[in-house]
Amino acid sequence: MFDDQKDKIPPRLSPGKPNRFALVFFLAMVVLFIAYFFRNNDGPARQEIPYSEFTRSLELGELTAVTIHENNTIEGIRQVSGTRQNFKTLIPYQDPALLPMLREKGISVSGAVSQISPLRIFLEILPWIIGFGFIWFMFRNMQGSGNKAFQFGKSRAKRYHDEGRKITFADVAGQKDAKYELQEVVAFLKEPQKFTKMGARIPKGVLLVGMPGTGKTLMARAVAGEAGVAYFHMSGSDFVEMFVGVGASRVRDLFDQGRKSAPCIIFIDELDAVGRTRGAGYGGGHDEREQTLNQLLVEMDGFDSKDGVIILAATNRPDVLDPALLRPGRFDRQVVVAMPDIKEREDILKIHSAKIPLSAGVDLVRIARATPGMSGADIANLVNEAALFAARQDKKEVEMPDFEEARDKILMGVARTTLVISDKERRMTAVHEAGHALLHYFLKDADPLHKVTIVPHGRALGMAMSLPVEDSYSRTKGWIQDRIVICYGGWVSEKIFYDETTTGTKQDLEQATDMARRMVCEWGMADEMGPVTYGQEDEPIFLGKEIARHKDYSEDTAHRIDKAVKEILDAGRIKADDILRSNRDKLEKLSEALLVQETLIDDQIRSLLGFPPRETPASLATPSPASGA
Repeated sequence: MFDDQKDKIPPRLSPGKPNRFALVFFLAMVVLFIAYFFRNNDGPARQEIPYSEFTRSLELGELTAVTIHENNTIEGIRQVSGTRQNFKTLIPYQDPALLPMLREKGISVSGAVSQISPLRIFLEILPWIIGFGFIWFMFRNMQGSGNKAFQFGKSRAKRYHDEGRKITFADVAGQKDAKYELQEVVAFLKEPQKFTKMGARIPKGVLLVGMPGTGKTLMARAVAGEAGVAYFHMSGSDFVEMFVGVGASRVRDLFDQGRKSAPCIIFIDELDAVGRTRGAGYGGGHDEREQTLNQLLVEMDGFDSKDGVIILAATNRPDVLDPALLRPGRFDRQVVVAMPDIKEREDILKIHSAKIPLSAGVDLVRIARATPGMSGADIANLVNEAALFAARQDKKEVEMPDFEEARDKILMGVARTTLVISDKERRMTAVHEAGHALLHYFLKDADPLHKVTIVPHGRALGMAMSLPVEDSYSRTKGWIQDRIVICYGGWVSEKIFYDETTTGTKQDLEQATDMARRMVCEWGMADEMGPVTYGQEDEPIFLGKEIARHKDYSEDTAHRIDKAVKEILDAGRIKADDILRSNRDKLEKLSEALLVQETLIDDQIRSLLGFPPRETPASLATPSPASGA
């Protein structure tokens, strides 16, 4: 459906077929070049002698015949010691006595007029022909093979044509708020006079903001499909090249294409690749990216929304964009493309599962409830993985177990069933994961346990996965404290059974420390520090923000922060230790069951340890960040 400007780019050479004309041309040039260097070897070999020796041979009567050329060259034959010798010499000056002396000696004298043959002329200019031919061949090959030597300044925008099935808002599940905002753009492209007669001005640029995989690009294509106008798509990274000025040239060419195709939509994906704040990070303030951004700002000022050209852009980092891009008159409207809620996840599942044969036992509502935090792209991948699992087992339909297998693969990675682990390490892993799992049943604010396994996945030797009961957009202090307790479950269990710990606790300790520090410095959850934020968040250099973290508090405050963090961590560790020591028999029983079965789900653990069944079934739900060895 996309056409890469076929009318502007020369046809490419077939990569697998040799260019026969170029090969013949090259061989012919080689042959003629060899002939050029050996062109003087077509006659008898002549010895070049000094003119003084020539006159001496003349006096001695050794010459038999000579030929005088116009270029003051004499060629002839002489007898030297009884040997016939061809020679040539150059007359350095006009010698009036030469001809009388030759006649006196009775030597045959003849003259030759220099004639320049066409072949000789061609051979003289042959090196120039080869040089220019080589340059021409190289440029032609570069342009034809896709490097586009003459197309650097041309836009790489892809145009979406109307042929085939259009993408409309019906293909975008959910996102009601975003659709409502974009309906104005569609209405303007369909009926611009409705707005212009009221003196209204439609925003020149609309910025789609959302997490990766939420459907920003799909939403832009749906706007074009609803309005029935041309749609140009280009990534922000396509503007910038190694050559100076290429990015600015491509911006100009993109907007020229848009004006010629108006009404149309120009969509720039990953705008932060070219629209990052100027003068930040490495590279100074005069690099190619900034020149491209400057040209983009100029172009957005240079056209009117009445022209029928609407600029849509997408980014998941609006905070790093240059403020000049976001001012009124440019990208002055931001539309948030949010993560789907449970109803929207169900709609997304219906769209993607319509392409595969589903078993009658598949409950899409249950799957949607079990996938909080998943984006549209995640759900599409989940459906595809489920279909792949069913196909591997030669099933005719995709069933619920296939979705669970797909979910586990996406969240935990592929199971490493062939990894060889020593018996001691396997037992320590079982104890570690049993500690994580058991704590879920004694903490009221923690998410319920879903599954615990000692089958290695990725770099983890085991995992204990919990599931949220419903979608959550914020967390309470109690939930965070319980998560810290669960993080210490593996460390404490190893201490209880082996009186030592392993390196498998590294990730658990990192998670616990990070949450505790954020409780103190960001969320105001430490009573002794008060509801105050301390310090600025770390920003990676490539985002164009601060390179270093600036500490806006004193050394005394830093010590108090460290003390508060340690108190939170100590409280979590002590609570985990108290619970697990009080229930050591259950911990040992659970770890032994893991050694036998390797994987246990919530219902199996409740039956094993005598816990009452859960009121809400949790046979299929998305785990929160896993605790693992």
